[in-house]
Amino acid sequence: MNKILSVFASLFTLMACNCNEPKPEAATCSDGQAIIDNIMTRTSVRAYTEQTISNDTIETLLRAGMAAPTAVNRQPWHFVAITDKDKLNGIAEANPNAGMASRAPLVIVVCGDMNKALEGSAREFWVQDCSAATENILLAAHALGLGAVWTGLYPNMDRAIAVSELLKLPETIVPLCAIVIGHPAESPEPKDKWLPENVSYNEYKN
Repeated sequence: MNKILSVFASLFTLMACNCNEPKPEAATCSDGQAIIDNIMTRTSVRAYTEQTISNDTIETLLRAGMAAPTAVNRQPWHFVAITDKDKLNGIAEANPNAGMASRAPLVIVVCGDMNKALEGSAREFWVQDCSAATENILLAAHALGLGAVWTGLYPNMDRAIAVSELLKLPETIVPLCAIVIGHPAESPEPKDKWLPENVSYNEYKN
C-alpha cells in the first residue's frame, strides 16, 4: 500500500522534479521510474468485482483530475461522481461503449463548463483541458490498484444528450466522457504502443 501511495503522490509532482533544486513535498527524481511504470502499465479494465469504492478514494480521484493542466488556468470542468445503481444502469444504456457501467461501483462523468471556457476560437480548449483531467484520473486509479476505462460521449451528440438528461445537466455543462471505475476482476496485458515511425524530430518526415 505504501508503494501505491508513493507512486500516486509522485504523479502530481514529476514535472516539478529537479535534482539540483529540491522543492518541499516534490517527488524526488528516483520516483521517476515508478511514475513511468505506472503510465506504461495502465490499461483499460472493463470487468470489476462487487467491492465498493470509498468516498475518500473517490475524492482522491477527483483531486487528481483537478490537478491537470488547463489553458489560462480556467479549469473549465465539472465532475459528476456516480455511485447510484439506477444512474449507473442509465450510463450503460446511454452509451453503448459503457455497458460495463451497470456492473461497476463508480462512474465519473467529466464535463466541460461552458461558463468557464475561453471565448472565441479558444473555446474548444475545454476539450483538451478535460481530456488531461481524464487521463489524470485514469492514472490515479491505476496507481491505487483500481481498474478503469475511458468511454467517450461528446462530440457524439446522441450520447451526450442522453447523459445530460440522465444527470439533469444544464445546457452550459457538456459531458465529454464517462470513466467507469472499479476493483479489477481481470488483468489485461498493457499494449506496447511505441511506433518509431510515428515520430519526427525537428520537422515532419514520412
